[in-house]
Parts: sequence; C-alpha cells; structure tokens
Amino acid sequence: VQLVESGGDSVQAGGSLRLSCAASGFVMSNYFMSWVRQAPGKGLEWVAGSNLQNEPTYYADSVDGRFTISRDNRAKIVYLDMKKLKPEDTAVYLCARYKWSGATLTTRPVFRESDYAYWGKGTQVTVSA
Repeated sequence: VQLVESGGDSVQAGGSLRLSCAASGFVMSNYFMSWVRQAPGKGLEWVAGSNLQNEPTYYADSVDGRFTISRDNRAKIVYLDMKKLKPEDTAVYLCARYKWSGATLTTRPVFRESDYAYWGKGTQVTVSA
C-alpha cells in the first residue's frame, strides 16, 4: 500500500490549491479516505473525509465551505480542492486510508489516528498573509 501526495505550494491568502493523493496497492473504492494536516509545532488535525463512492463527504468546521474532497476510484486518486486559503491553513497535508474495508461512515467521524492504517508522507502548503 502506498499513498503519495502532491500539489502543495506557497500561495498568498485568498488563493487556491488542488492537492492530489495517488493510491496504490489496494482497491481504493473499498475504503473511506481522509485528508489530515499538521501545522508547525501542532498535532494532527483531521480536515476532510470521503466515503467509498465519495458521498457523503465530511469536513472539519475550520475548512467547511472552503475545501472540497473528491475521489476518482478508477484512477485511484483523492483530491482536496482548497479555496480562500488562510495563513492558518499552513501545514503539511497528509492522505490517510481508513483501517476497515467496506466501512461507510454516516456521520462526521471523530478523528482517531489509530483508525487509519496507512498514511502518505505529506505535501507542504504555505499560505502567506
């Protein structure tokens, strides 16, 4: 199993970015997928999650209305479209695969790092004021 993120960059506040997570080694359509971020000196913060066929999707309050998660199961890519970026969005963004195959989440998950079996190495997003 491998997850490889890309698309991170340095942008000004108000800008937009699209992150991608390329998955391999498993059938992505069988798993809930999430984006999680880690700001400098802080712990992991769950950002967004996508169910097996994408819907329903869930978002942290801090990004709801500005970020959109989507997935292409055939291409095995998970995307995070980020708009109206703020300096507080500065972080390393990681893609993570849920531990349990076939699990559909019907409510916004309470984030637990141990619920995710595989993680990418992350891509850096820096937003300047």
